[in-house]
Amino acid sequence: NLYQFSIPSNYFPDYPKLAVWPDGYYVSYNAFQGNSFQSAYACALDRSSMLAGGQATMQCFRGGGYPSLLPSDLDGDTGAAGTTAAPPAGAPEYFIDFSSANSLNLFQFHVDWTNSANSTYTGPTVIPVASFSEACGGGTCVPQSGTSQQLDSLGDRLMYRLAYRNFGSYQSLVVSHSVDTGSGNTGVRWYEIRDSGQGMNLYQQGTFAPDASYRWMPSIAEDKNGDIALGYSVSSSTMHPAIRFTGRVPV
Repeated sequence: NLYQFSIPSNYFPDYPKLAVWPDGYYVSYNAFQGNSFQSAYACALDRSSMLAGGQATMQCFRGGGYPSLLPSDLDGDTGAAGTTAAPPAGAPEYFIDFSSANSLNLFQFHVDWTNSANSTYTGPTVIPVASFSEACGGGTCVPQSGTSQQLDSLGDRLMYRLAYRNFGSYQSLVVSHSVDTGSGNTGVRWYEIRDSGQGMNLYQQGTFAPDASYRWMPSIAEDKNGDIALGYSVSSSTMHPAIRFTGRVPV
């Protein structure tokens, strides 16, 4: 089934990101009017109706000055034995961004498809993290072999995806972005955020930059055993751009 939804105020939806949750498909985007940023938006699409080919609606909240939000994307809920579970009944969809050098901003979206007046978008809950500087100041500085043309770090935003798993005793979110290492290159910063019954809080974090190469544009995920995999781009003045990966076992 193919659906098309109108964007509020006819804004241009830049940098859209899509996620799957039990009660809907969730979308984030940066709303522009011409070249002027207006607001972040968080939207929910009526997944059940869309899967059935029925009439579907979209509900949106204006996210204000928190650009490049990432919606949480459900992994592992297959219903088979040995897999991680669906989110707890009524669990909100999570959205995250960063807008400072030492914290993440967490938002919660509760959608009500029967009565949209009951839908809520709340936050941010500020989650302190280790201090960082955006890779390349958020712009372009990544070198590559054979040319003086540098590459864009996209260091001013979190990288897709914000991956979610429910391990039963706790819920887990993992996410990543690019940072300045302080040694003249860039590395990849990663986080695991957990809710063990007291709300989402930072559980572990790290910056992967084992040598002088530039690492950027990471993407992170977690398997049913809690193993974390992190893919990323790598380049340097003596290397053509390439793709690599690393990982971390549960702790």
